[in-house]
Amino acid sequence: MSGEAAAAKRWINGDESAQQMLGRALTSRPSFALPPPLHRAPLRAGNVVEIAGPSPSAKTQILVQAAVSCILPKERNGVHYGGLGHSVLYIDLDCRFDVSRLVEMLRHRIVQVNGCSSTADNEEILKLSMRQFSYIRCYDSFELLATLKTLHHWLEKEKKSDGIGGHFLMIDSIGAFHWVDRASTSLPLGGKNRKCLSLQNVLEVVVEDLRKLLSVHPMLVIVTKATIVAPTGNEFRRNYKRWPSSGTPYTSSELEGLQKPYFREYMPSIWQSFVTHRILVQGSDDHIAMPKSQENDAAYVSEWLLPRLNFLDKFVVRDAGVFLVS
Repeated sequence: MSGEAAAAKRWINGDESAQQMLGRALTSRPSFALPPPLHRAPLRAGNVVEIAGPSPSAKTQILVQAAVSCILPKERNGVHYGGLGHSVLYIDLDCRFDVSRLVEMLRHRIVQVNGCSSTADNEEILKLSMRQFSYIRCYDSFELLATLKTLHHWLEKEKKSDGIGGHFLMIDSIGAFHWVDRASTSLPLGGKNRKCLSLQNVLEVVVEDLRKLLSVHPMLVIVTKATIVAPTGNEFRRNYKRWPSSGTPYTSSELEGLQKPYFREYMPSIWQSFVTHRILVQGSDDHIAMPKSQENDAAYVSEWLLPRLNFLDKFVVRDAGVFLVS
């Protein structure tokens, strides 16, 4: 009997308590400490996190900041940088990704640790971090489907070459081709007798391919999605008398208002059931005076819909990234 077969037999015949099982699961798939506003819920490999919100609502900024925290090393030459030291695969469907913004946020994080004097060290950490970032741009659903079909082989190749597989998969934005695919009913997804390209079929294949990918390469998936805001939602937001400080529980009246649907869901049910976590971000009418700033910054508000957390987080976006407002 081979070593793998013997290990599998021991696993099948083994017995463990619930505490032992949870300890083993948490050790093999630990939670990731991501920056605000993704810090409220414990996120692990295999989770699918959807950052939903109207445009503009800083969704891409949140995604880029999460990428920065992922690719920064935890520690290098005895210096603690506070990153995760993991690789990121970024799939851009909006085709508006600005790599200079990623580099700018990375530099800010590195300078906070090393200071402006350590130029050589700063550049070394910057290059080391950027090697952990891979970028793919797709212009339509055909390119997205082709990319997902080849990701398994690409990840295997990366793992063999440098010993690092994929840890984070980021997609910006999953609904980018929604209206084009919705209008397309006659384009085949292949040769004769194949399915026709439609929104439902595209999302079915996307979800199926992502499930297969996650079963072989456990990763944390974070996607952005533009929302269609319903009128009741805008009215509800405007009627807020105050925005609570970050981490402040809702009042009973605010919580009652949040039970009302304030954006219209347009993604098919197969996608909705695939998502394990959902956070809603929106702009507010508030402007915040930040320290060492001569101008007031526009404020945004986030809330967790899945799981439902009765908290609002208010944040602003600056050159160095996203900052919570206390």
